[in-house]
Amino acid sequence: MKKSRGIISLIVTAVLIALLGFTTIVGFGKEHIGAAKNITLGLDLAGGVSITYQVKDKNPSSEEMSDTIYKLQKRVEQYSTEATVYQEGDDRINIEIPGVTDANTILDELGKPGSLEFIDPNDETVITGADVQTATAKSGQDDMGNTEYSVELTLNEEGKKKFADATTEFVGQIIRIVYDGETISDPQVRNAITGGTAYITGNFTFEEAENLASTIRIGGLKLELEELRSNVVGAQLGEQAISTSVKAGVIGLAVVFLFMIWAYLLPGLASSLALLIYTGLVFVILNAFEVTLTLPGLAGIILSIGMAVDANVIIFARVREEMSKGKSVRNSLKMGFQKAMSAIVDGNVTTLIAAAVLWLRGSGSVKGFAQTLAIGIIVSMFTALVVTRLIVYAFYAVGLKKERLYYKPKKEREPIDFLAKKKVCFILSLVLIIGGFAVMGAGAAGGRGAFAYSLEFEGGTSTTVEFDKDYTIDEIDAEIVPIVEDVTGEVNVQTQKVAGSKQVIIKTRTLDLDMREALNQAMEDEFGVDKATITAENISSTISSEMRQDAIIAVIVATICMLIYIWFRFKDIRFAASAVTALLHDVLVVLAFYAVSRISVGNTFIACMLTIVGYSINATIVIFDRIREELRLKTKATDLAGVVNKSITQTLTRSIYTSLTTFVMVLFLFIMGVSSMREFALPLMVGILVGAYSSVCITGALWYLMKAKLGKEPDTAAKTVKNKK
Repeated sequence: MKKSRGIISLIVTAVLIALLGFTTIVGFGKEHIGAAKNITLGLDLAGGVSITYQVKDKNPSSEEMSDTIYKLQKRVEQYSTEATVYQEGDDRINIEIPGVTDANTILDELGKPGSLEFIDPNDETVITGADVQTATAKSGQDDMGNTEYSVELTLNEEGKKKFADATTEFVGQIIRIVYDGETISDPQVRNAITGGTAYITGNFTFEEAENLASTIRIGGLKLELEELRSNVVGAQLGEQAISTSVKAGVIGLAVVFLFMIWAYLLPGLASSLALLIYTGLVFVILNAFEVTLTLPGLAGIILSIGMAVDANVIIFARVREEMSKGKSVRNSLKMGFQKAMSAIVDGNVTTLIAAAVLWLRGSGSVKGFAQTLAIGIIVSMFTALVVTRLIVYAFYAVGLKKERLYYKPKKEREPIDFLAKKKVCFILSLVLIIGGFAVMGAGAAGGRGAFAYSLEFEGGTSTTVEFDKDYTIDEIDAEIVPIVEDVTGEVNVQTQKVAGSKQVIIKTRTLDLDMREALNQAMEDEFGVDKATITAENISSTISSEMRQDAIIAVIVATICMLIYIWFRFKDIRFAASAVTALLHDVLVVLAFYAVSRISVGNTFIACMLTIVGYSINATIVIFDRIREELRLKTKATDLAGVVNKSITQTLTRSIYTSLTTFVMVLFLFIMGVSSMREFALPLMVGILVGAYSSVCITGALWYLMKAKLGKEPDTAAKTVKNKK
């Protein structure tokens, strides 16, 4: 790069940082200016609409309620992946959609869930909405090559047979689609449809096709619903929760910047500038793709900033190695980026595969987490491999070429014999995991439950109280919540304001009649509330059994896909098997921590565990990349144990630095955040430490055992130790 280009690159970098800073720091907050004004905030940060439906059918079964809730959950995810649907009482369903303030608009767009029928020319019902599994708007091309939109219907087995019989009989005739007594579409049968998949075509715009598909989906509910009430609810958390989280992120980011400059000198400064661009780009993309941002999501972004350091650490560790061999600064930079490429790409692509599967198979908060994760991965790769490279080469081009600006001479570390301690490490891990299962079993047997499940998992009681004044969120947290906690013994109280009123919705664990009366009396004694006006209903979990099943299936499929990718890239199933085993190890140890600490298991639990999965697999890939590289250079005289020990030692600095920077980001969230943020940050810190431990002490040892014992490789570790004596 020429000097003039270097100057231009640095000027462009400064301008880009300034512009992105305006759209994020200036734009994110109470007064929205710039691109961040359109970032959709979740129910916990910005409030939204709460709609309650009454089931018209008498005595609905639990299976019918569960099926209806799950289908409604899928329906409302078009508004936000963080929308929640849960049961209230025996025959009511509540929907909470964040980021909107007009309940009437949502009701109009959502439609009144009612009966759906497909009627043949003889006015006989062919199938009902219950026979339709999915209805989706699709785009394609007609015979002239023009884009056309259609609705794809997938029927269940029973509907498939009935529809096949009807379409065979009425080819060339119309089968009407009737919703709540009104014909919404009258497609003509062109040919017999026997495969269970049908397409409704016409001169649709995409919006018309999507509206028709939505109506068919909502009409496919097993129960008929009618609107009972709708409210605009305020944020569950005050502005203090957002401001403290942002401050924690800024402080943590500043500490990471200083550390990177101290550790890597001028390249560290380049990576710090690239991280500023990374942060800004993430917020701009959140705006562009209308991703709903919740408090855990905000924490996930702040966490991803710490993880984004990893790629830069890998690069600069490689640059340092090249310079220690006596190569010039320019050649060291070139070789450093080249050699770091495979580890960065493999680690990030593996995690991106997991994000894609979670997006396709997950629902609710899992899908929302996948969005944020994918954005972080893609932007991280771009800033590390393109932006950091551009900035550091620009520094070199403008005349900053002295070796001392890029490298502190250090004595090369002798390989540490990590494998000699593998039995101790394995035993320690087994003790932690088995101990965790023992605590879970004891909790379940003692009636406390294996974990301290939150409202999202177990449901509870929703109490609506009308006060004599309009309390702010912060006043509710400071004055009302402590009283509720004292009376109920609940430490996970959730509150919401009802906009335009003095009502506050208080959600706690399930309260019996005596506890409800005690709470009502406390509200009357402490705040002068007329307890006769207080209403309470039991509510179901917001994470339904179907959503849990979706999450479990998504994680299993993601793990299999990651295993296949690692197998393909490393040409050895033992790399994949040991990576997945280490991943399972990290998850089980963190689960043990949840069981012992009794930290609330709720929506943040899902985000936490998924973050640990991504963090764990990324750390493992870095070590495996070194082992792969060393094996290419391996001669018959080189022992396998030496390869593993050398590879772990060479990446030890990376493991320490990445874990440290990520830990620091989360630590500030824990210190400065609200209680819900601390419940998210603490197990994450444990997961970071466990991930660092497993990548250094477990992963390489597992691969070595599989390779040496099962791969017919000579076990020369003992010989090596003996020769050293």
